[in-house]
Amino acid sequence: MASFISETIPKFTAETLKFAAKQSEGCRVIPVRLRRAIKKYIREQDVTNMRRNVLSLCRSFNDIKEANLLLPSSTSKELVEDPLKAMESSQRWKLSTSYRDVGLKYQEEQAVAYVAARMPAVYSALYRVLSEVRRRVPDFTPAKVLDFGAGTSSALWAMMEVWPGSVERINLVEPSQSMQRAGQSLVKDLKKLPLVQSYNSIQSLSKHINKSGRRHDLVIASYVLGEVPSLQDRITLVRQLWDLTDDILVLVEPGSPQGSNIISQMRSHILWMENRRTRKLQNAANKASTELVPLKTGAFVVAPCPHDGPCPLQNTNKYCHFVQRLQRTSSQRVYKRTKGPLRGYEDEKFSYVAFRRGTRPREPWPLDGMKFDTLKEMHAKRIPENYDIDVESQFESGEVQLLAESQQLGSDEVQADQSEEEEKEKDDYIKRKRYESDCSETEEDTDNDNADEGIEEEEEESPSADLGSGWGRIIYMPLRRGKRVELDVCRSTNEEGTEGSFDRVVITKSKSPALHHQARRSLWGDLWPLRSGKNSKFYM
Repeated sequence: MASFISETIPKFTAETLKFAAKQSEGCRVIPVRLRRAIKKYIREQDVTNMRRNVLSLCRSFNDIKEANLLLPSSTSKELVEDPLKAMESSQRWKLSTSYRDVGLKYQEEQAVAYVAARMPAVYSALYRVLSEVRRRVPDFTPAKVLDFGAGTSSALWAMMEVWPGSVERINLVEPSQSMQRAGQSLVKDLKKLPLVQSYNSIQSLSKHINKSGRRHDLVIASYVLGEVPSLQDRITLVRQLWDLTDDILVLVEPGSPQGSNIISQMRSHILWMENRRTRKLQNAANKASTELVPLKTGAFVVAPCPHDGPCPLQNTNKYCHFVQRLQRTSSQRVYKRTKGPLRGYEDEKFSYVAFRRGTRPREPWPLDGMKFDTLKEMHAKRIPENYDIDVESQFESGEVQLLAESQQLGSDEVQADQSEEEEKEKDDYIKRKRYESDCSETEEDTDNDNADEGIEEEEEESPSADLGSGWGRIIYMPLRRGKRVELDVCRSTNEEGTEGSFDRVVITKSKSPALHHQARRSLWGDLWPLRSGKNSKFYM
């Protein structure tokens, strides 16, 4: 479908573009060993009032969000000096240190409710984010990881699926002892676990680790910044996490307007801080007449933003977030309420950003050097087949041949009915097995299955999208209208990736059937290939 321009050699073909741009996935199925661990943990707990505890936990999350929305950034100093005032504004938060290290104090029954109702959804969102980091940075394999606000170790489960066997040490920072005990109970039966150390705060982590070993390859802070009382506290906390980051920092928040706003603020601050630091180092090097500048100066966004400029959705009525569908576990179906009829799935909305130290690499834009045939050109190149039919041969057969044909048709119908019944039985068996939380497989079989799936995924994901500015991000669901598809794309407007825009891209089947086929199968969160400079078009 795509022919190459002689001037430049394209990096992708029409087929490999589809695999490189695919970042989302359909309904995420929770791994067998995680479902088994959750069910085993719940069996060991007192679940007499589980539904009430789950409902109370959801209400407390809403109360914290509403209370924090009323806290302006100017009250940060007052809250630090007077913890009792912080307790009045946000009932379950305590500011424990002068560095404003905060912690959410879960009770035992709240930790159990969190495992039953929230942990599968948090795991699915983290798996989606970390999977994209692995696809966008294929040479990145974290050995030392820091998980701030670890909770019940949802990030640990996601990392073991995304990078199996690569993580050697993980430091968990979780102030709640109940959540720490729940996380330890869930992973106690796992094999080939990395070295896990738990701490109550960042200050406790810094005391027990020497200065040379404080940097981590990967730092994760998921679903925790929204519960910090003020903007200044969040900035202080994120700067501490960035100082502990040697390569990649990942921030994840709920996919609400408040969560998206928090991610946007932290994104702007990290990029501004690193740009200022880079300018100072360059000025100092120029004054000293040297060109010695550290290699890992600056920062850029790995995902979801294709640029490092101001967010184009600021000061609009839209906000950047994504959706991951997951299959409900047995505990979620039993204890968690649903809006409307009972469903076997739920949608987890989340906002995130992944930073990496260094400068954004300059890569060729994916559509440069590619020419796609129009629908008319494809029809002109189509070679008609020879459909000559011998009419006389259709009437040479006699009654014997007609009888044989009728008998053959009867036997074919019987075989077709039998095959349909067998397929129906197989489908019913698969559906029953799919919704069973307790599986009869051993852990070794499960680990072998996961290893095989990882090998298949690596083979399928061989063509990957680079970190250049030539890939836009599809925000919201594509609009499919007949033979045209409309995409809301966040994209870079220059090759350096310093500026961005939010545009509506229209793809028609008449102008490019190949791109139209890819657009119809694109989902919310996928990438979209673009052309550089003046060749870029909003109407394809």
